[in-house]
Amino acid sequence: MLRITIHDNPEVLTFQLEGRLAGPWVQELHDCWESKLASRRPSATRLDLRGVTYVDASGKQLLAELHRQRAELLAAGCLMKTLVAEITHSRTRPTPDA
Repeated sequence: MLRITIHDNPEVLTFQLEGRLAGPWVQELHDCWESKLASRRPSATRLDLRGVTYVDASGKQLLAELHRQRAELLAAGCLMKTLVAEITHSRTRPTPDA
């Protein structure tokens, strides 16, 4: 199950996700995204993943596509932060001392 809450502010359009981004819920997020952005082109978009507990392969592909469309990905917890780092290629490089 996935809950999608949309926070439509003048500065940023935020999709707050809670639950599992897997199976049919991936298409649901895609449809919701397309529907909302068809009616409004905000200056910034954000996907708040801090309440997401699981993402399957198709969910990861969708998040990567939305990131390519300039969506900011917010994450909390080791698993989601790692997933976002993989998508955004923002891995922390080890220091020479390590």
